[in-house]
Amino acid sequence: MDRTLEVRTPESIAFNYELAGLGSRFLALIVDQAIQILTLVAIFAAIFLAALRLAPRQAPPAADVKLGESVVIAMIVVIAFVVLFGYFIVFEALWNGQTPGKKLIGIRVVRDGGYPIDFGASLIRNLIRVGEQLIGYYILAAISALISPENKRLGDLAAGTIVVRDARLATPRTLAEQRDEPVYAPTAYLTGEERALIKRFLERRDALAEDRRADLALQLASRVRQRVPPELRRLDDESLLERL
Repeated sequence: MDRTLEVRTPESIAFNYELAGLGSRFLALIVDQAIQILTLVAIFAAIFLAALRLAPRQAPPAADVKLGESVVIAMIVVIAFVVLFGYFIVFEALWNGQTPGKKLIGIRVVRDGGYPIDFGASLIRNLIRVGEQLIGYYILAAISALISPENKRLGDLAAGTIVVRDARLATPRTLAEQRDEPVYAPTAYLTGEERALIKRFLERRDALAEDRRADLALQLASRVRQRVPPELRRLDDESLLERL
């Protein structure tokens, strides 16, 4: 079930986040685990082929065989753990709260309050994932998400995180068609419609994903850049919109 959460900043600015439901989170997990399985298959196939090439022609002593088996088992455990759980930690910490699966489905992890997830929070929520996966394959996580008002699994409760749908701002064409948008008078460089679009973007940009924010700023700035004086044309997209 999808729910909405209102977050209020210290500056008393309120943002509404649409919480990711259990279905979308499960779909993202399926995508991520498919990538993990393919990665493990590729790694172990490469190790197996390398072992065949390096295998001695004569049978080694029994003690060496036992040592080799122990080393192989240790390598398998370490590689499996790193791929299965380090995958989530690294991607969420370094990729703005998303894994490839989450990005494909359109969801991301943020900290309570809407702040970007940091490495510590990602580490906590994904170490607890180990227990969630081993005990009934996420059944406890599913139950926790269903009964939690904020759709939190056990890892989210421990790390202070929530999973939300990616913020999306409508394209400029759609924004202009909204009936409740106030009417703005034209200026020397902008039409009234363009002023309204720029104002709406500047008000909502902090709630947007970084790539979406940059894309919309580029679209809006490109519409007016050739009309403004040369000293304004040299500004980056958002700085130009702010000056206008």
